[in-house]
Amino acid sequence: MTIAVDIARTTPRTVDAVGVPVASEGAVPRAAGLNRAALATHGFDGKLGQTLALPTGGGTTTILVGIGKPGDLSVSTLRTAAAALARAAAKRGSVATSLADLDGVDARSAAQAVVEGMVLASYRYVELKADKNSASRLERVTLTVGPARAAAAANGAERGLAIAEAACLSRELANTPPSHLTARQLAERAVELGRSRGLEVEVVDEHGAAELGLGGLLGVNAGSVEPPRMVKLTYTPRNPVGHLAFVGKGVMYDSGGISLKPSDPMHALMKMDMTGAASVLAAMSALKALKVRAKVTAYLMCTDNMPSGSALKLGDVLTIRNGKTVEIHNTDAEGRLILADGLSLAAEEQPDAIVDIATLTGACLTALGQRIAGLLGNRQPWLDQVKSAAERTDEPVWQLPLAKEYRKLLDSNVADLRNIGGPYGGTITAALFLNEFVADVPWAHLDIAGPMNVDADEGWLSRGATGFGARLLIDLAANFKPLTA
Repeated sequence: MTIAVDIARTTPRTVDAVGVPVASEGAVPRAAGLNRAALATHGFDGKLGQTLALPTGGGTTTILVGIGKPGDLSVSTLRTAAAALARAAAKRGSVATSLADLDGVDARSAAQAVVEGMVLASYRYVELKADKNSASRLERVTLTVGPARAAAAANGAERGLAIAEAACLSRELANTPPSHLTARQLAERAVELGRSRGLEVEVVDEHGAAELGLGGLLGVNAGSVEPPRMVKLTYTPRNPVGHLAFVGKGVMYDSGGISLKPSDPMHALMKMDMTGAASVLAAMSALKALKVRAKVTAYLMCTDNMPSGSALKLGDVLTIRNGKTVEIHNTDAEGRLILADGLSLAAEEQPDAIVDIATLTGACLTALGQRIAGLLGNRQPWLDQVKSAAERTDEPVWQLPLAKEYRKLLDSNVADLRNIGGPYGGTITAALFLNEFVADVPWAHLDIAGPMNVDADEGWLSRGATGFGARLLIDLAANFKPLTA
């Protein structure tokens, strides 16, 4: 899906639809063509995200879009309103709107938010459908802004397009069935993207993983006929301001291994258990276009988790890259095993900070629901940077405690630790497990098991995989500040 974005002072004559922002209070714009009393008869009062299509005699459709109370206008509300406009205009080829020219939000931020909202809401996974009619037909968006805001709006629109396309890439990868996207195929995709996006790419196969001592990755992969891949991507700008590392969980399909998952709707979503790796790859693909000043190194840890005669067994002991041994008490707690290898590799390079992202625990979904990711880590100033990025991108997180008193729940009689910590506090004990592999590097862990998927269109989210984290990671890299001692 590709949408072109233009900046113009006036509405093009050939546009198929015109989006007119209408607040819930105050004067109704003349371009709406109706007064507030008339709008009320149509059930439209300007609440955020409401739309009303009004055909005109000239063939161009006027689409009113609610922006809520004028005093509440923000980057977030603009993104939501733009998403609603995109869905209302989905069957039209082009739309123009003045959403990015409203008082209250600077032109750059407004244009970025509007473009993000329209592109993200237009996304639909139709790759494997014979009938593509559910796909949006929107191909061109024109933002009408005054001359004083034009240059900043153009810059914001360019950023918004790069960021939204990255998030759509993450969604596309996560929505793809496991038979159509293996670890090897994801690695191939990473190589292709690296060539065109200014990234160095190194792909490690199962033989290289053995040489590197990636015991977690190889252990999880033991039951699969598909070999694993570790993909390292590096973005290096001139005179980098710091060095940031991403680690993404890429379980291409998670059956649970011999700790087999029940056959329920969540099991069917386990093709999305690689959303962490998908969002990391997507974020990396946008860094050069956005002229990010920090060096970023990323590790995609990719494998299936399957049951078979060769699969990992309860009681087995694995040796992780950093030398620590792990006793397996549940083969469905596999994500932390492959992340342990990735975090060990990242820590060895001594970056200024690390963030890992993973669809890790059902406990986090239970605690925080489908809209909010869990956040844990070892340095509060670094966690504060992650929270700021989450707030700016409207990808919400909630910080949970890295409660050291729970560490004893991971004790093993035969190894350095075991891979689960009991029936309670599962998100915290999973993070405590990961903490064993980051050395003394500032580290943050994002558990995105909840927001990896939505069941229906909601704001700028489209049903299916959300690509959660791609935009957050991009923002985090773009605004990265190494911690001072």
